[in-house]
This record gives sequence, structure tokens and C-alpha cells, in this order.
Amino acid sequence: MKELLFKRFNGYSWSHFQKDLLSGTIVGVIAIPLAMAFAIASGVKPEYGIYTSCIAGIIISILGGSKFQIGGPTGAFVPILLGIVITYGYEDLLLAGLLAGIMLCIMGFFKLGSLIKYIPRPVTIGFTSGIAVIIFSGQIGNFLGLSDIEKHEKFIDNMKEIFLHLNSINLYSIITAIVCLVVILITPKLFPKIPGSIIGLIVSTIIAMIFLKNNIPTIGSTYGNIPSQLPTFQFPEITLERIIYLIGPAFTIAALGGIESLLSAVVADGMTNSKHNSNRELVGQGVANIVTPLFGGIPATGAIARTATNIKSGAVSRMSGVIHGVFVLMTVLIFAPYASQIPLASMAPVLMIVAWNMAERKQFAHLLKLKTGDSLVLLVTFLLTVFTSITTAVLVGLILALVLFAKRMSNISIVSKVLPDHSNQHETVQSHVVSDSHDCPQISIYTIEGPLFFGAAQLFEQRVMESIHYKPNVLILRMGKVPFMDTTGEANFRNIVQYFRKNDGIILISGLQPEIKEQMRLSGLYKVVGEEHIFERTGEAINYALTTINYKKCFGCKHFAFHECDQLSSTGTLDKRELNIAQK
Repeated sequence: MKELLFKRFNGYSWSHFQKDLLSGTIVGVIAIPLAMAFAIASGVKPEYGIYTSCIAGIIISILGGSKFQIGGPTGAFVPILLGIVITYGYEDLLLAGLLAGIMLCIMGFFKLGSLIKYIPRPVTIGFTSGIAVIIFSGQIGNFLGLSDIEKHEKFIDNMKEIFLHLNSINLYSIITAIVCLVVILITPKLFPKIPGSIIGLIVSTIIAMIFLKNNIPTIGSTYGNIPSQLPTFQFPEITLERIIYLIGPAFTIAALGGIESLLSAVVADGMTNSKHNSNRELVGQGVANIVTPLFGGIPATGAIARTATNIKSGAVSRMSGVIHGVFVLMTVLIFAPYASQIPLASMAPVLMIVAWNMAERKQFAHLLKLKTGDSLVLLVTFLLTVFTSITTAVLVGLILALVLFAKRMSNISIVSKVLPDHSNQHETVQSHVVSDSHDCPQISIYTIEGPLFFGAAQLFEQRVMESIHYKPNVLILRMGKVPFMDTTGEANFRNIVQYFRKNDGIILISGLQPEIKEQMRLSGLYKVVGEEHIFERTGEAINYALTTINYKKCFGCKHFAFHECDQLSSTGTLDKRELNIAQK
């Protein structure tokens, strides 16, 4: 650990520390209201969000794979954590977070960090926008000051709850929320470097304490006073029964936490021209989520907005993230009694602004306008996130994206019958030469382009089978442009070979890529085809074909009358030397 710390802070100077101190303080100021707001929205006490920002923020900064990453509670976790608290309770949430941390460490050890690049952008935008809708709608009750609101896991149930309690609207809460919202919106315009959320909370809280005291619910009146002390260490009870019970929620936390943290690291890379270590980032996130629940903290991940703010504020190292965590802790220890006076109505606009900013509205609208398969993936993922769960939304979104990808790739794959083009001085084989009245009855040549995978394999087999109903003596498959073949493609390939053998035909293959050739060796398909039937160049395959059939008949029909050709290789040309060998 000492060597790791020394390496990461090697060459660190006083000027670097000054920059990190400024950026860490700014991010810390932003993190305080967000930490409390995310905790409240997740169904737990606000101080648990503070503990998470402190502990997880420091650990992620030290051990993570991105030196600019700011960790803590995030909006992405809100619907998941709220659902777990409602279904399982706070104590089980802590154990689920710990198990998620272990899973994240395992993901990092097995180098699964690079898998983030395989998650389609429509899926991430879809579930992020869906989460934004859930967060925004979840704060309507606090904004309006509705009383006796019961939180539900489902979006529809929460909307019904709000509608049924509209008669309990608190005018004082609305005034407080509007004041906070206005201050948040105008502060960046007047003072660009000052976080609007903290100013909004301070101004609206002061107004509420002076003019609206005892008329609106506060953090203290609803959740109790925030303690002015460090959290106590408490190891949760771990049993096999509880682990099995919570393995599903834990995996959901780990999966979303991994995605969110790596996306945040990618954003940081783009802003700083740096390169994060994705697997180390997962391990750092994992350790943070193992330790944080031991002090009552909720699951944490990389926070994109706070990380971006950290960079824009001039951070130069991981120390800014450490300072951010220390600042949050010291602030709470000193000002906890005042934080307890913050109205819940003031917290609502803070989260509403967060939801508005995380919705990625422009990208959402852009993808919808395209009216492509990506638009469908986006819309399905978004709607499922809002009306079912994030787990279901991501799973269905990925499956749908995979199906659409397979369909696109199958359309890219081309199976075309070709013959020599005598109008070309090089006698290049072309598909346009083949017609109903111009075809060879003895030798069929096909050019295969694109991957032979499960989405295109059946089309490949069907296309070849339909075109060889007249049973030619020789089938030549030009596969120089086939970059990949999976087991499904291999199975369909084997069907064609077996069909030809059954009908006393011969299959010749040219231009195989080394990877596919090795795959065929391992599967035994190479032996089934026969090594003597596999050639580097198409010309060699044609020469072999002409020696096995009545080539004079072929020359007579002029399909393979190579009197003026220069070469016919895997690119489609036959050289004169090979022609002489064939004619002899």
C-alpha cells in the first residue's frame, strides 16, 4: 500500500496541493447537499449519504483507476436503493452493498473492466433518462409539501400516491422550494464559480427559519438531528441465507455501479486527455463499497457531474478527491445542527436540477429522430426503467440491441455467385456475369463476404443450397473476405459439405483467414473438407476443379475459357502458368 501511494503521489508539489485544495473544496461544497438529498431519496437518513461521500470518496480517489474520479452516492442508485430499502430494509441494504463491493473486486481481478465498451449508448442513455424521470417525480411530494406520502418501488404507485394526497399541499413548502430553485438557477449566472445548490439551500433555509418556522417539515423533524460525530464501526451479520436472499440486489448494485463509475472515468479521460485503468477502477470501487457499509454508508460509485467539476476546478491529482471527502466530514461535524434545519422542500429542487441535468435530453431527442434500431432500443430501455426496473430495462435493452446488431450484420454478409468476366482483360470473376442463360453446369463459384455468425449463417446456407439445385460437380467458395465464423456458421458450413458429399460433389475453399483455418482444424471441419481441397488462391482451386471434370466441356461452354487472362487468384484472377498446368 505504501509503495502504491508513493507511486501515485510521486513528484507531488506544493503548487499541486494548492490546486487540489481549491478543487476538492469546491467539489466538497457541491457534494454535501447532494449526499443528503440522494440518501433521503433512497429512503435512508441523510447522514448516511454524508458518510458515504466521506469514506467512499477518499477510498475511490486513492485506490481507483482514474486520478480525477470523485466517488459517492449518485442519482443512478436512487431507484435501486429505494426499492431495496422498501423490500428488504436498511440493514439488508448495507449487506447488499458489501456483497456488491466484493463482486466489483472480482470483476476487476478478472479484468472485466473493458466490457463497458460493449454496452450500447442507447441503453445507457435510456436507463439514465429513465432514472432522471424517477428522481424528478420522486421529489414532487416534497416540493408541494404533501403529508403522509408513502414511498413505493413502482413509478405508477408513486404517481397515484401524489395524486391521492394533493389535498394536503403546503403553500409554505412551495414558497420555500421556489426560493431555493430560483437561487440555484441564478447563482451560476451571477457567480459562476459558486455552487448554486449550496447557496439555494442556505438562502431558503434562512428564510424558512425566520418566517416559516414550524410550518414546514425539515430534515431534523422528519429524520432526527444529524449527529455531530464520526460514524461507528459495525460489522453486519452475515449468514448464507442472507447472502442467497440478497445476491440479486447486490448484483444489480455492482453492475450499475461498475457501469456508472467506468462511464465517469471515460468522461474524465476525454476532458483531460488521460487514460484510466478500468480494472483498477472496479477494484477501487469494490473496496470502497466493502468498507462504507461498515460505517452505515450506502453504495457509492463514480459521480460524473462531480468528477467533471473537479477537473474544471483545476484538480491535478487524486488528492482533490481525498480533500473533498475530508471537507465533507469536517463540515458536517461543525455544522450538523444547522443542517438539521434544512427544509425538505429545499432539498427537492436540488434533486430536480440533478435529474434535469442527467437526463441527456439532446442525445435522447437526437436518437429518437433517427428512427432506427437504436431509437427502438433507447425507447424500450427508457420505458422499462420508468415502469418496471433498471435490471429489467438494461437486460431487455442489451438483448434487443444484440438482436438488431445481428440483423444488421446478416444484411452486411453477402453470398454471390460469380464467373470470369471475359470483358475484363484480367478475367476478374464478377457476379454480374451470371444469369439464367449464362451459367456453368459443372463448376459453381461463390464469393462470401462478411462474418458467418448465427445471424447470417442460415442465410449463407440457404443461398448456396438454393443455387445448386442442379447439383454441379464442384463448388468453390471464395472466403478471403470472411473475417469471423462462429459455431452456428460452422454448423451450416458443415451441412453444405455433407450435402455435397452425399451427392458425390466436391467442395473447394480458397482464401481462408488463418484464424478461421485454425478454428476449422480444432472443430474437425478442416479434416471433413479435406486438406487437399483447401487452397490459398482461387486460381489453384479452379485448376484442381478442371482436372477432376471434363474441362473440355467447360471450355466449350466458354465460362472458363481463359484464353486471354493474366491471373485468377483469391482476388479473382487466374495466371497463365496455372492455366497451362490445367490445360495439360
